[in-house]
Amino acid sequence: MDLTIGDLVTRVSHQHDILFRICAIKDNVAILHGEDLRLEADAPLEDLVKLSERDMKAYQENEKDKTDYSFRLFKQDYQLMKEKRTYEATEGYDLESSYFQLPASVLHLDGDRHYLKKCIELYKRIGLQVHGLYIEETDMPLEIGKLVKRIRPDIVVITGHDAFSEKNGGKNDLKAYRHSRYFVEAVREARRVESSLDQLVIFAGACQSHFQSLIRAGANFASSPSRVNIHALDPVYITAKLAYTSFMERVKVVDVLRNTLTGERGLGGIETRGFLRTGMPYLEDEAIE
Repeated sequence: MDLTIGDLVTRVSHQHDILFRICAIKDNVAILHGEDLRLEADAPLEDLVKLSERDMKAYQENEKDKTDYSFRLFKQDYQLMKEKRTYEATEGYDLESSYFQLPASVLHLDGDRHYLKKCIELYKRIGLQVHGLYIEETDMPLEIGKLVKRIRPDIVVITGHDAFSEKNGGKNDLKAYRHSRYFVEAVREARRVESSLDQLVIFAGACQSHFQSLIRAGANFASSPSRVNIHALDPVYITAKLAYTSFMERVKVVDVLRNTLTGERGLGGIETRGFLRTGMPYLEDEAIE
């Protein structure tokens, strides 16, 4: 079977455990990106099997069920937060229509155009405005400083692809990771612009990334404590929880991870303040920019 760039495939040697897209082919070896997991790998073409239309339909249905379930959990959480904010903003009176909200601004850097598109669609569905940019992981440390200075975001997401390889070193050796060192450098560059963990909140990492180094570099949240794969949409759910929590409250890590698709084995962080501010009165003909 002829395989080309863009084909969806699985690996025979790994019992077809993960669905990948072929992103490049060189010397009979394919560079693979997870279709919904932020994992990068390579494999000889003879180890790959193209997904059938029937299996693709079943996969898409299963993936949709997972993302819809996570979104429902977020909506329930958001509704509870909204009811609490409404009560506090109006001191218990029925004045919900009289106040406005200023959520966080978000800068999302992604090493995968496909994932970036998916994330932006989810940001819109959740109701957050985002500056989304495709930047290769190796270039992120070079670009992030000037972007933070220009855009002045409240929350920065630094993500893309990663992977740990035992043949390149131990779990505490950054050289054993495809892109962890670039994520670490990007976090450090962002912290040179804004050092406060509350003024600028950073999520960094992808599948199997070196969690400890990312947190030490200055990330509030990162992957992957147990070196497992994370879902492409997990950074969005973490961002949404922070963006819709009042700046008067601190968000517990367990609450942030509750709506993610991966959970605490793949994601972690530190207690962090929310960003949402409410104001009164709301005037329909005077937009708040």
